This record gives sequence, structure tokens and C-alpha cells, in this order.
Amino acid sequence: VSLHNPEIKLESLKEDIKDFLKTSGWEKKLQNAVYSELNVFPSPCHPAAPPEHMKEPLAYMRKAQGSWEKRILKSLNSMCTELSIPLAQKRPASEQKELLNKWNEMGTDEPDLSLFRPVYAPKDFLEVLMNLRNPNYENGEQPSFRNHLGLIQVPLKVKDIVELKEDFSELGLNIGQLGIDDSAQVPPEFFENEHIHVGQKVLAEQDSAAAQQYVRQGCPTALRADLWALILNISNQPEDILYYEQLKSNVIQHDLLVDSLIYKDVKLTASNDDYYFVFEDYLYQVLLCFSRDTSVLEHFTYSSATPPKSYIQGKLGMEEYAVFYPPNVNYNSFMLSVAPLCFLYHEPSKLYQIFREMYVRFFFRLHSISSHPSGIVSLCLLFETLLQTHLPQLFYHLREIGAQPLRISFKWMVRAFSGYLATDQLLLLWDRILGYNSLEILAVLAAAVFAFRAVNLMEVTSLAAAEAVLADLSTLKVMPLLQIFLFATVT
Repeated sequence: VSLHNPEIKLESLKEDIKDFLKTSGWEKKLQNAVYSELNVFPSPCHPAAPPEHMKEPLAYMRKAQGSWEKRILKSLNSMCTELSIPLAQKRPASEQKELLNKWNEMGTDEPDLSLFRPVYAPKDFLEVLMNLRNPNYENGEQPSFRNHLGLIQVPLKVKDIVELKEDFSELGLNIGQLGIDDSAQVPPEFFENEHIHVGQKVLAEQDSAAAQQYVRQGCPTALRADLWALILNISNQPEDILYYEQLKSNVIQHDLLVDSLIYKDVKLTASNDDYYFVFEDYLYQVLLCFSRDTSVLEHFTYSSATPPKSYIQGKLGMEEYAVFYPPNVNYNSFMLSVAPLCFLYHEPSKLYQIFREMYVRFFFRLHSISSHPSGIVSLCLLFETLLQTHLPQLFYHLREIGAQPLRISFKWMVRAFSGYLATDQLLLLWDRILGYNSLEILAVLAAAVFAFRAVNLMEVTSLAAAEAVLADLSTLKVMPLLQIFLFATVT
């Protein structure tokens, strides 16, 4: 239409388009979309590299992930056989109607789920990670993998404290932080007022990159939901709401075996949690829809994992009859990744989109075997290396009494500390995950917790006693712990 406008000259078309994008607000939207893609997708590989290198460059990691997936599928299939339940089936019309009517109060249901068991527990996953080995190393001495006495025995490059200080420089002792009550340099109320003012300007600008930089010092509670949505580039347009409604209708129409696993997970975890039980209905809605969302399959282009396939009955092995089942479900306390978001988002479609984006950017890395710096293997190794290097006495003591620190901290990291920290502290931690676009801070915090409780831990004589010392993290203040560990006690 604009081209027919007599004021538009062909020779100035490029500049005119630029001006139009600026004045219409589309320039910011395009910038945010590009920034979002750059944050999610890895840098391009060498042109000659095979496609699987995009997923995971190390062959032994790909192989280990493949074996782990087979084990999960075997567990699922054997449950199907034992209980004589199909992986998926269409719900009868009466059941569809009933589910639709009680969509907002699914928590009132009390089905018998005693026969369903979790597909795996965190300790099963940890055992797999402990057995990872690089076949290029001799089985005997591994001279280049210096005396690492932890449970993780793969030679990945992890950061030392100097690199971490540089990466997390905005957490420095002389920089204002939300979540620090008594900073000598800046009175907290003065910093907070100024920080809120800056946050409002960032939101007015609608710039994802600026928002990501801003939240490194923490999000004011009133601005957090909008800032996170801006960083994740979520705007909840009418088409997004429609997509969510389509997923909901898929839940209403089809019954999947994983629905019962999700139901059991929420019942066991949220119903007994002082913070999360009020969100039970939201959790069902989000997780049931998520299990049907094929758009999440895109993240498998840069994840070491591969989605499980199932075949239509009687067509086993025939690729044209293969379907992904389910496209994206992790089977252990998955709801803990959703529950904290319920404090921020009360509209189901927006809550859903935020969770999906958090999953494809961050959380999937905690449940798949890879060499990525934010992958669970690297986080475990980073945690053990920090502890062994900076608290050697504590590390050796716990190792000698059979209480390897990773056996305690693994469940914190694999769940991004959800369910362990008080919610306000957890959200301050997740601010920094978003701000730094990295999960490495989980390993640093885990090491900081051990440093904080070191005196008590030096007195324990068993794994059970060490676990008891670290059983309750709900009173911990995240930011002082991180600051002291990174910038105060370590030289």
C-alpha cells in the first residue's frame, strides 16, 4: 500500500522502511525476536561438521544419552504392560465432558494412582552420570584430569573461581543487589527505589537485552512478571491464547499414560508443599498441555536428547506411522519447574508460555546428558571442583565418611533449587539464571551452601548426618551466600 503512496520514492525506500519500522514499534519487536533466537540457539558449527554435532559434539555423551532414553522408555513400556494401559487412547464423550467441566478444579479429584510409579528418581540419574567415562582416556591413570576425587569422572572444562568472578561481576560486594539487606556501600532502601525507577524505564523501552542486563541485580517484585516476559519475548497475543486452547482441547480428547504420572507427581509434591498447594489446578493445566505441545520438539535441534517415538498399533517399525510420544516430558518432579512461576502469572495461557520458554532455554539441560556448560554433567563437575579446590578439608572429610557432597546437592541442582529455597529467594536466584542466560549459578550456590554449613559438616560422621545438617534450606538468603562465596572468602 505504501509503495503506491506518491511520497514514497524508490531511491529512498530503504530509509523509509527503516523509519516506518521505528515509528510503528516493529524495530524493537524484531530486535527482541533476534535477541531471543541468539540466546536460545547455539553458535553455528563448522560447515563440515555432521548435524549431530549441533546436538552434542562428544560421541560418548550422545551414546550415554541414547542409553538413558532407552531405559526411560523401557520403564514406561513395562508399566503399560503391567497395568494393561495403552500409551494413549481417546476419551469417551462422557469423560471428555466431565473433564471440561472440572478443568479449573482438577485438584479435587482423588484417583487411585498407587500402581503408578515414578519412571526414575534423581539418584538413578546421578548413578548414570557417575558411570560416564571418556573412552579416549586409558582406564588406568588419567594424568590430564588432575586428581579429581569427586563422583563425576569426565574431563570437561569448567570455570575456576577467577572466571566465575569475572562472569558474575555484577554480584560484586560493591554493587547494589536486591536480596541483600545490609550493604555498607549503598543503603538498601535507596538502592531499591532507584532500581525500581530504572526497571520501569527498561519496561517502557521494551528492550529484551536491556531487561536481561537489568535483572542481574535482581527484579523488584512488582516488575518481575513483566521483566521476565520481556526477556523471554513472551507477549501473549490472541494467537498464543488460541494455541493454548488447542492444547487444552487435545487434553480433553485424549488420555495419555503420562497424564497419570503427572497427576501423581503433583499430588505427591504440590499437595504437601506449604507454598505450592494453592496452585494445584494450574499445575495440572500447564503440565497436561505441555505433554501435548509438539512445538517444543524444536528444542531437540540443540539438545543432546532425542524425542521418544511410538508406532501406531500394528505398524511397528514403519516410519510413516511413527509418532512422538510424548513430545517432551521429564518424569521426575517436573511440576517444581512450574510451581514458582504460578506466583507471577495468573493467566493460564501466559503462565504456560513462560514455562515452555524457560524449559526450552534452561530446564531441559538439567535432565539430559551433554557437555554443555549449563548441562547437569558440567554443573556437577563445577560444584565438585569448587568444593575440592576451595574447601579441601571439608571435601575430603565428607568423602572419607562416605558422604560425597554431590549425593546431597544433586537433587537441589537438578530441580534448580525449587522446593528447597523459600519462594522469594528462589525467584531472586532465577532472576540471575535469566540475567546471565546460564545455569552455572546453581553449582556456585550449591558450593556456597556447603561453605556456609562447613563447621557443622566437619563434625558429622555419616551421610545421614550430613543430610540432616543440610535438610532445611528454607531459611537461607541466596544473595549474601553467593557474594561471600565468590568475592569474600575465596582468594
